[in-house]
Amino acid sequence: MNFLRHSWYAFLYYLSWLLFGLGGLLLNLVLAPGLLLPDRRRLGPVARGAIRGMFSFWVKWLHACGVVHVYWHGVDKRLPGGRVYVANHPTLIDATLLLARLRDAVCIFHPALLRNPVIGPAALLAGYIAGDQGVDTIRIAAEHVAAGQALLIFPEGTRTAPGSKLNPLKPGFGLIARRANAPVQVMHIRSSPMLTTRGRKWWKLPPLPGRVDVYGGKQLPADSGVGTAELTQQVDALLRAGPDS
Repeated sequence: MNFLRHSWYAFLYYLSWLLFGLGGLLLNLVLAPGLLLPDRRRLGPVARGAIRGMFSFWVKWLHACGVVHVYWHGVDKRLPGGRVYVANHPTLIDATLLLARLRDAVCIFHPALLRNPVIGPAALLAGYIAGDQGVDTIRIAAEHVAAGQALLIFPEGTRTAPGSKLNPLKPGFGLIARRANAPVQVMHIRSSPMLTTRGRKWWKLPPLPGRVDVYGGKQLPADSGVGTAELTQQVDALLRAGPDS
């Protein structure tokens, strides 16, 4: 009985990733021609909406089939824009979960992902930002937030190291928030052990069913008057304290 149960969850787990890959490939094939247009920025909302729709479907699929149960706490179905959303980063699917709920969002991507022909076209058309542009990354991200979009950023820069509560935070999110005069919304993510954690390949089967809880945390106002270093320390303390603080 346990063997059958394990085999069933394994089948659903790999089927879920297959659906994600095929859905992403199809989405990018549809959106890629938009990159050839002279004014492709006007297609940004369309691309972001399409990505949100695909991610939302996939997250609902994970929950419905029982592979990964996703629970939201204090999080509206559509999180508003004009804010910088920061979160801890325990799993590979964190961005997918949050982008599925953010109404109109961009995020800062690893440059290699933006150059990936399977992932890159939709991300570029959506206005996602490469994280290797230095000061330009800050400027471009702040422009998006000031224009009313949400920015999703994981200030650890990579997934949390196993056994650690939080990696050291990079202060870029604070610079963006100050430049855009936008509040910082803290989000907390908790996941079951070994669920696509750092150093563990996505294809290596984790204990299933898995579980992810996403909590809406404290919002730090735009007019708090604190500097970037102090803001980074505040967010670090909030993320370390967890959603119950």
